[in-house]
Amino acid sequence: MRALMSSIAATALMISTAGQALAAAQPCMRTSEKAAFDIAGLKSELMVIAIDCQAQSKFNAFVGRFRPDLIGSENGLNGYFRRTSKGSADRAHDDYITSLANAQSDNAVARGTLFCGEHVGMFDTVLALKDSRELLQYASGQGLVQPIDVVECQAPAAPVKKTKTVSAQAQ
Repeated sequence: MRALMSSIAATALMISTAGQALAAAQPCMRTSEKAAFDIAGLKSELMVIAIDCQAQSKFNAFVGRFRPDLIGSENGLNGYFRRTSKGSADRAHDDYITSLANAQSDNAVARGTLFCGEHVGMFDTVLALKDSRELLQYASGQGLVQPIDVVECQAPAAPVKKTKTVSAQAQ
C-alpha cells in the first residue's frame, strides 16, 4: 500500500512539475501558433466532454469533419515548440498536451454533475460550423482552459516617417 501511495505521489509531482514548467514565462506566439493552441484547446475540451458525457460518436464526427484543421493544429504546436524549446520540442509538446488534458479534466471534475449539461451542446455548435475559419473563430472565442498563456505576439509599430517641414519664415 505504501508503495502504491508513493507511486501516486510521484506521478502527481511529475504532472505538477510539468504544469509549472509550462506556466513559466513562455514566448509569445505567432498568429498561426496561437490558432494551433486555440484548436488544440477545443479538441481537448471536446475529448473531455466525450469521455465524461459518453459522447464519443460526436467526438469522432468532429475529428472526421475537421481532420485537416486538427492536423494543422498539431503542426502549428510542433512549430511553436521547435522554436521555443531549444532541443526538447517533443517533450515540451507532450508536457503541454498532458497539462492541457489535466487542466480541462480538473475543470470538468470541479463542475461535477453540471458539467455534461453545460458542455455537451458544444458538439452541436461545432458540428454546425461551416468551415475552418468558423472553427478557428469559435475556438478562439471560447476562453477555454489552457495550462499556459496563449498570447499572440504584437506586431511592431510601423516606423514613423519623418517629414521635413518648412517654416513660414523660410518661405
